[in-house]
Amino acid sequence: MSRKVKVFWKNACPKCPAAKALVSGSGNTELFNLDEVDGMAEGAFYGVLSTPSIIVTDSEGRELAAWRGEVPSKKDIVEWL
Repeated sequence: MSRKVKVFWKNACPKCPAAKALVSGSGNTELFNLDEVDGMAEGAFYGVLSTPSIIVTDSEGRELAAWRGEVPSKKDIVEWL
């Protein structure tokens, strides 16, 4: 099963650079800027209300795990991949 990590961030978010750095270099990651229309649309689909938010999805886009408003450990994310 192919899983993706979706990171939702905003320009003014102080924790967002750490969230993006946590998943950098991973080929199965998508970044969504909530200050842009495409990011807002994807964030609305997943009910993202705070940043940073990191969501692990399956190949169908179903949410498997999520961390909203926090930066999880890399270990926590890897456990879901």
